Amino acid sequence: MCGRFTLTASGEEVAEALGLDAAPELTPRYNIAPTQPVVAVTRDDAGARRLSTFAWGLRLADTRKGEKPLINARAESAARRGVFRDAFATRRCLVPADGFYEWQGEKPHRQPWYVRLAAGGVFAFAGLWEPAHAPGALPTCTLLTTEPNAVVAPIHERMPVILPRERHAEWLDPGRRREDELRPLLVPYASSALTAYRVGPGVNRAQVDEALCIAPLA
Repeated sequence: MCGRFTLTASGEEVAEALGLDAAPELTPRYNIAPTQPVVAVTRDDAGARRLSTFAWGLRLADTRKGEKPLINARAESAARRGVFRDAFATRRCLVPADGFYEWQGEKPHRQPWYVRLAAGGVFAFAGLWEPAHAPGALPTCTLLTTEPNAVVAPIHERMPVILPRERHAEWLDPGRRREDELRPLLVPYASSALTAYRVGPGVNRAQVDEALCIAPLA
């Protein structure tokens, strides 16, 4: 699964990486946690890419009060699973990030690791979204996960789907709705393009959001 990630890049860097017409104003975030606001890119009816704010954790109109929002969706089954089926066909998004965390081992001694591009920079998770179902609420989103590549496999059994920049347009294309058209995009990211290192336990607490979260563990 993917339970925490970062977006510390500037608005200009995000705009360039995700094909936005204007650079958004962003605050660096070092420990984005479930239910918190995140930004994601969708495509409007005119074909332009728009950056909007979502709550991380998919909720449907019939989600019961107290039921946990769905922060991840398995790429292998999302197109056929009822809770994700409609969003997979018609409401796909790109969630910008510049790193994510995974935990190795068993509780209570799990070791957090930080995973990022070896060359640094912004990338995009494959996401799904749902409209807001209550007045004043944010629309919600979830991140797709897949089997791990060689970098993540020693740490965790799943990893988020990272879409190469040249596949962003395909993921957002409203003309693509079928699983056989989209499933080939949802594969582990190239191992050679990622690096991972251990970080301290501060990231375990969602209220901790500072640069120390991504500092390599001595």
